[in-house]
Amino acid sequence: MNTPDDAPTRASRSPIGRLVLIAALAIVVVAFFSLHGERYLSLEAVKANRDALLAFTNAHYVAALAIAFALYVLATTLSVPGGLVLSLTSGFLFGRWVGTGLVVIAATIGATLLFLAARYLFADAARRRLGALGEKINAGFTENALSYLLFLRLVPLFPFFLVNLAPAFTTISVRTFVIGTLIGIIPGTFVFVNLGQTLGRIDSLSGLLSTETIAAFVLLGLLALTPVLVRKMRSPRAEKA
Repeated sequence: MNTPDDAPTRASRSPIGRLVLIAALAIVVVAFFSLHGERYLSLEAVKANRDALLAFTNAHYVAALAIAFALYVLATTLSVPGGLVLSLTSGFLFGRWVGTGLVVIAATIGATLLFLAARYLFADAARRRLGALGEKINAGFTENALSYLLFLRLVPLFPFFLVNLAPAFTTISVRTFVIGTLIGIIPGTFVFVNLGQTLGRIDSLSGLLSTETIAAFVLLGLLALTPVLVRKMRSPRAEKA
């Protein structure tokens, strides 16, 4: 009988499948930059076409939602630049609530797809190369995976794509990754989508978050680590008992 743990083993024995996936991802990424896709996902491009985007959204609201959703999933999965601009644009076009919902769900799906791809392609080989050290790191992270993942998601100091990739090299469950991502990105997403409603007054992507907002995110991240700290404090007492 096959179990969920059999999946990585079967995947690791499919070199042709891995090569096909790597080639497909490479082709899409190369095509994106060859066609200068980054220009269309820039703040300047969105501001230059804001009236046309708004008119299209008003005339074809469902289609605009579907296109925005697909673009966000694709950009997140491929880790191409433009996620922040898409968040701001979603807020401008759909408002803070619909925009936040769209971005949170699309980003979670895209992050999960990247997580699964990285685990399928590289995780086994990376853990073998790290050896005992890798197993130790994996055990420590996996034991408190949700708390650590929430911390990494909440604190806006870690690149989003890196937090999508790093857990793939551990043995945390997909369910934990999805829950940690979905919950962890809500506060930051809401802030950026809300800022998108003032898109016309934003001249640069740098400095969008105030020091107070960043401090609040850090506090939320530290709060997510509370269960880990409590568990570590209780552990020595349990050993003494």
